[in-house]
Amino acid sequence: MNLRSAMESRRGMSLWRLEWIRLFRTKRWVALLGVYLFFGLIGPLTARYIREILESFGGEVQVVVPDPIAADGIASYVSNAAQIGLLVSIGIAAAALAFDAKPQMGVFLRTRTSHIREIIAPRYTVVTAAVVAAFTLGSIAALYESTVLMGSLPLGGWLLGTMLGCLYLAFAVAVVAAVAGRTQSVLVAAVVSIAVLLLLPVVGIAPNVGEWLPSHLVGAIDSLVRGGSAADYWRSALVTIGLTAATLWLAVRWAAQREL
Repeated sequence: MNLRSAMESRRGMSLWRLEWIRLFRTKRWVALLGVYLFFGLIGPLTARYIREILESFGGEVQVVVPDPIAADGIASYVSNAAQIGLLVSIGIAAAALAFDAKPQMGVFLRTRTSHIREIIAPRYTVVTAAVVAAFTLGSIAALYESTVLMGSLPLGGWLLGTMLGCLYLAFAVAVVAAVAGRTQSVLVAAVVSIAVLLLLPVVGIAPNVGEWLPSHLVGAIDSLVRGGSAADYWRSALVTIGLTAATLWLAVRWAAQREL
């Protein structure tokens, strides 16, 4: 290894280390973990006692609610994770990936790397790892509490569903990376990314389209723990992997073309 290669390798390792340090020092991991764990614990609890909760506010009105099952606890977690959890994840991803929002920081990073991918790769990977870890821990909490309160769940379906949910989140962070490559604003990157992700389920309303889209993976864990077929998700999983790779390619290309 020549001196130039050694210096580039050292710079690359420094940027990876910097991202992990920044994640923990800014306490963003606390926000991620807190949100997903909160819904992982409160979701099954709400599903178990929803009848009592509604009756306490219903007065003399009789509330008819089916007996809760363990899958309802997972469904409650997924519903909240797909909304509040995703919003928090996108906000944190935008703050990390819109690195040109502060021109001085953008110049500092660009002048210390030979290619823009050396900046994007550690930021995307660290944020995605944090989001996936938080979602998984929340899913574990939901599984445990649902099992304790309402009965057992098929572990195979839960595991596959959690993995598919993680794949969707990796795609969502890639969307943020691509949008951030076109703007220097953290807020714009977050808002446009949310709009893109919200548009996918709307497009999925068209016949025979939804099962191919990444948004189809959001409800996979709920369906699979209720006995749904894993075969229903292979199309959307493959498309999501391809779109994630393509979106990251766009993120690198657009960020490299943008002038500060």
